[in-house]
Amino acid sequence: MKKSFNIDSSVQMRLYTLTKRQFVLVFICFFAAFGVSVLIGITGPSIDVSFSTVRSSANTNDSFSLESPTLNKFNRSLWLTAVINSTDYKKDKFQSDLAVTVSIRGAKDDASVEKVGQQEYNHDRSLICSKKSGCQPILLAHVGVLEYAKYHFVITLAGLENNPADSISFCFRSYNPIFSNMEIWFRFIFLVLTFIVTCMFAHALRKFSIRDWSIEQKWLSVLLPLLLLYNNPIFPLIFLVNSWVPLIVDNIFQTTFLSALLLFWLCTYHGIRQSDRKWMKFYLPKAIIVGAMWIIGITMTCWQQYRVF
Repeated sequence: MKKSFNIDSSVQMRLYTLTKRQFVLVFICFFAAFGVSVLIGITGPSIDVSFSTVRSSANTNDSFSLESPTLNKFNRSLWLTAVINSTDYKKDKFQSDLAVTVSIRGAKDDASVEKVGQQEYNHDRSLICSKKSGCQPILLAHVGVLEYAKYHFVITLAGLENNPADSISFCFRSYNPIFSNMEIWFRFIFLVLTFIVTCMFAHALRKFSIRDWSIEQKWLSVLLPLLLLYNNPIFPLIFLVNSWVPLIVDNIFQTTFLSALLLFWLCTYHGIRQSDRKWMKFYLPKAIIVGAMWIIGITMTCWQQYRVF
């Protein structure tokens, strides 16, 4: 006598019960939201602001004293770049090494000046020039966390003796304060929306055992909390605390969510024609690949913050 087994199906997703009208409405809402986001990105404020100054260069070993524009916490970071301007090219294209020495002092609101760091920063940069496009910009300094209202730089360039420069254009770049304000509001709005969706999702599945959830529902239970971290509830600390720790935490949150999303895509698309989903054969290889990418991303982020000066 054969035994009959009653295999319970997983909890049916709302997506599978949508009518054609509801399905079209979902797509219209999605593309409308996407269009609004693109429109805001086009018409919104620029990400960065810049301030340029040109100095003549009679002697390439001279020191250049530069002062940054007035900054605040919403500028977040400061970059100083230089472009070598020359009309006397001996070759169509050439590359040379520059020895850059940078000394930084910070000026507070009360006009007091303090030295940033204990010593001068020495590093090498590659200068690439051509007759058609001129010289490429070179990065001289990057201040990751702004602790002062203004910064004074003393720059010394060495290595242009064979390729004299007519002038040097220095450019200060930082985040646009208007863009920083907009980013704070956008992150807060999406954080609230994600929290509401997460609560609705948990409320809808509270009556069912996790064993009855579909694979997509199980993944959503992981991705939604990570999306909360991606929107970073502690993002305003970047503007309130003079430390690189909030920046590292923000990058870790973003890298973790994107890695989990990549793992979800790999498992979902590979699982379409894969019925055997054992942990060792199906999930472990993907977890190793994505985990390696996650470690590389975190390491590069921490190293970048460590190298900031």
